[in-house]
Amino acid sequence: MIPKFVKKTSKKPGLPPGSIVHVGRRREAVPRIAVIRYNAEAIGEETVDGRLVSSAQDPLAPAPSDGAGAAGVTWINIDGIHDPALLEAVGRRFAIHPLTLEDVAHAGQRPKLEDYGDYLYLVAKMLYFDAGDEAVHAEQVSFILTRGALLSFQETPVDVFDPVRERLRGGKGRIRGAGADYLLYALLDAMVDHYFPILEVFGDRLALLDEALVTDLERKTLDAIHEMIREMLFLRRQIAPLRDALGQMKDAENPLVDAGTGLYLGDVHDHATQVLDTIANFRDLLAGMLDRYLSLMSNRMNEVMKMLTMIATIFIPMTFLTSVYGMNFKHMPELDWRWGYFGLWGVLIALAALMLLYFKRKDWL
Repeated sequence: MIPKFVKKTSKKPGLPPGSIVHVGRRREAVPRIAVIRYNAEAIGEETVDGRLVSSAQDPLAPAPSDGAGAAGVTWINIDGIHDPALLEAVGRRFAIHPLTLEDVAHAGQRPKLEDYGDYLYLVAKMLYFDAGDEAVHAEQVSFILTRGALLSFQETPVDVFDPVRERLRGGKGRIRGAGADYLLYALLDAMVDHYFPILEVFGDRLALLDEALVTDLERKTLDAIHEMIREMLFLRRQIAPLRDALGQMKDAENPLVDAGTGLYLGDVHDHATQVLDTIANFRDLLAGMLDRYLSLMSNRMNEVMKMLTMIATIFIPMTFLTSVYGMNFKHMPELDWRWGYFGLWGVLIALAALMLLYFKRKDWL
């Protein structure tokens, strides 16, 4: 679990600011660039070869205007941030600051919002639950919002943006007639909405843990509680900064973000806040489960110690008597009794029975 919290940055020390060095999961595949140009009247999609972006050609031209003369929107989605040459070419095409490109290539960024005047740079985390290792994994998604264009950079081709693509293709809702800022809202909304199924998975696991506290006080139950506490901490670290960035973006007076879009961003901000509240509730429940587990284990240990104490108490007088008659003195009157051995056994059994009866009457058994 530690690699989820600590990102390796050994490639970065000593390099000047703005150096584009990929930090993250190693990939060998060629980055895939998907370009969608649309306006209220039409939409077009194409896949762009990264080598063309790096050449003198310009396949990332802006979208044409619609029949009314309103400018269209270009959405450029780049799957793969491990190619510095590609990032530099995109940066030259859209006049992106080198520090922004450096952050795009660094997959361990904290979610944040930065205003560079001509564009907004937003970092978010796309979360998904891996049923194989039963853990949550995060992928960094970087957004660059300019006038009439939105650039998104992903680590891998897997994302949760298909519903937005279908809305664009079908012309459903107001997305085709709105600007790039509304497209950014739609993508962020899809990401935040995807957090809720993850919380449902953890809610089911919490219910199972609660049952295990009653039926199965094993070490694996304690390990499961600690594992979920770590997962909640991980989720909070990914979502809390994004919530703050959304709040900053919806309240910002920036010409790149329309006032109407700010209302929708406020709705995403509320959803992120709801997710964080649920995580806080889960953490409180887990803390209570941990206290219950320790309390139940303490009670179990007390019961064991009580039983051992009673056994030891019963054997104290028996040990005393057997030790007395186990002494090697020649002149002991009882040693010559014919029924001395059986009499001693009778006394020992009677003592044990009387003590057990006494413990029973005291409700100690």
